Amino acid sequence: MWILRINATNLSYKLEEVPEKYKYLYGRALTSQMIYDEVPPLCHALGPNNKLVFSAGMVTGTVSPTSARISVGGKSPLTGGIKEANAGTAWGPDLAKMRIRALVLEGQPVDVKAYAGAVIKWDGEKPVVEFFNATEYTGKDVYDIYPDIFEKFGPKVSIASMGVVSEMGYSNSGIVFNDMHRRPSRYAGRGGLGAVMASKRMKFIILDAKGAPGVEMVDKALFDEGRKKLIDAIRSHPISKPKGGLNSYGTAVLVNILNEAGGLPTRNFSAGRFEGAAKTSGEAIFETNKERMGKEIYNHACSPGCIIQCSNTYYNPDQTEATSCIEYESTWSLGANLGIDNLDDIATMNQLCNAYGLDTIETGGTLGVAMEAGVLEFGDSKGAIQLIHEMGKGSPLGRTLSGGTGTTGKIYGVKRVPAVKGQGMPAYEPRAVKGIGITYATTTMGADHTAGYTICPEILGVSGKLDPLSPEGKAALSRAFQATTAFIDSSGHCLFIAFPILDIASGFEGMIQECNGILGTNWDADAIVAYGAQTLRVERAFNEAAGLSKESDRIPEFMKTEPLPPHNQVFDIPDAALDSVFEDM
Repeated sequence: MWILRINATNLSYKLEEVPEKYKYLYGRALTSQMIYDEVPPLCHALGPNNKLVFSAGMVTGTVSPTSARISVGGKSPLTGGIKEANAGTAWGPDLAKMRIRALVLEGQPVDVKAYAGAVIKWDGEKPVVEFFNATEYTGKDVYDIYPDIFEKFGPKVSIASMGVVSEMGYSNSGIVFNDMHRRPSRYAGRGGLGAVMASKRMKFIILDAKGAPGVEMVDKALFDEGRKKLIDAIRSHPISKPKGGLNSYGTAVLVNILNEAGGLPTRNFSAGRFEGAAKTSGEAIFETNKERMGKEIYNHACSPGCIIQCSNTYYNPDQTEATSCIEYESTWSLGANLGIDNLDDIATMNQLCNAYGLDTIETGGTLGVAMEAGVLEFGDSKGAIQLIHEMGKGSPLGRTLSGGTGTTGKIYGVKRVPAVKGQGMPAYEPRAVKGIGITYATTTMGADHTAGYTICPEILGVSGKLDPLSPEGKAALSRAFQATTAFIDSSGHCLFIAFPILDIASGFEGMIQECNGILGTNWDADAIVAYGAQTLRVERAFNEAAGLSKESDRIPEFMKTEPLPPHNQVFDIPDAALDSVFEDM
């Protein structure tokens, strides 16, 4: 196993043995530990001292189900703290198959006008890197350049890149990977890591895993036993099973559910229900596709080995593809959050974000604040589309919006700014779902639902049903979910395995057995929670050194004072409870 370091200053590389300290660290656990160990917390996120670390999970690259995730870590230009963003793509398995535990992009070239690309291949004994001039691919739509790269390097390579907004240094830009159909649509979107990659002037990192030896395994029989249990759990749970909620309606199945619960943030978090929610839901996507294509169309996998298959494709009236995929967070951020219920216009905005390299959550949050400021009227979908074009073109107005939700609020003097640590809130209202609000406030990542998805018990009744409006016990709930999630992010599994493993004990046991089979460990449930908690402590230590203390772990003031319709609740979690999340860890 190697750590591969690519030096962007002089386009060189070196392979290092994985040190004993990192023996059991993979995915998020490894990216965060290496950022903590190697990046000065007070460095400029787009300067030469920041680093970008890519690491696949423990079981990524194997036949484990729904496990093709890649973690990307660095110091975030959006939050100023540590960041891990992940995506489902073949790029992660390809990295793991070449036995590269971590790929570190470091340094910064003197010539800021020239961009390079790196191609990593297997030479029979070890990975090797070749560099090429990629300047000709800058300033362009990623949908235009990916076909050229596949034609040049072969149809089976996997590609990591970033869009034109990353090249302009936008804090709301992501890193893009190809999906199973070679679309540049799978984003490690949050935190501005696309801008960090662009600051290294590295346009592409291309993996050609042909001939690679694959993932080493200590106890294959144990791994196979765990894999079978996990597959059985995924295929039997109503949310994750074939033709179940996610496979039929995608993550956007949550639109109607959250709307009914009064927790769907509407018109920049001014209400919890949207009258046009049903028109923007997963059910609406499914029915529109059925009408336009003349048949029922179920969703597909975003990455190899996924048996949940929640990624949709949305089609135009002429049966051409409009976009893939419209996630729940995207149809919310570009829909209810903006007062827009036109699904075709939401699809257009989703596709533009992909093409330019924008994070859809941060873009929708930014536009919501701009609408609050009067730049546009709520519901103006054509105007919203034009503003995304302005971002992509780098016009003065577009650059004004490039800093994301928090920065836009400061520029326009808006008091209703739904952001924590500068990062815009995703699609769940903290006043209506108290546990997720605690996660938003306290996670090391800035407002991030995936960091501790308490929606499971609070809304979906997974692992038991809790009252989402009650503050009781929610700090402990968020803490437990954050620690377990940190482990899942390190395992290489998609977060959506949480649904079956929380309800089906054998599925949870199977996930642990898979990891033990790979690594030769003897972990139990307590051990994986401890593993995740240690990752959180490392991230917290980096943030504190970067100036993000517990005083940063706060929900925006307006949520404490403005009752949210329809339940007319405020966020009433005391600061002491927020502080206890990490004090008790």
